[in-house]
Amino acid sequence: MTDRSLSHLDPFGGTRMVDLSPKEATLRRALARCRVAMKPETTAQVANNAITKGDVLAAARVAGIQAAKRTSDLVPMCHPLLVGSVQVDFTIGDDYVEVEAKVETVDRTGVEMEAMTACAIAALTVYDMCKTADRTMSIGELMLWEKTGGSSGIWKREPAH
Repeated sequence: MTDRSLSHLDPFGGTRMVDLSPKEATLRRALARCRVAMKPETTAQVANNAITKGDVLAAARVAGIQAAKRTSDLVPMCHPLLVGSVQVDFTIGDDYVEVEAKVETVDRTGVEMEAMTACAIAALTVYDMCKTADRTMSIGELMLWEKTGGSSGIWKREPAH
């Protein structure tokens, strides 16, 4: 193992938060996506704003934004940072709602976890808003699609063919 793979362990094997103080703040961006699979009639209700609890996508967008800002409260080794922007968007397919979260900051650490958390919480909100209409829903395919900034530079996921 390299020293880099042990960044969250102290010399005695205990868990620690990585020291970012020597790093320079740079522009960091991350994009994550996930899907809420559901019955086609449920996606139609979401698209037509016909879910009885209200505007599903508006509630999920706010939930995702809030989640990105609170990620360090939820993920133990995640540093608190000033989130510069969060954008949560949705694509409605025949039998799914895709959630996409883009997060940006100028800081000493990346925003991958903020983007992933925004996606997950937005998806859970879609589920919560639609559960009386469709108990068969499932949430999956949560993954980072790209990140920029920091010493590792640009990374993009190759789309599956």
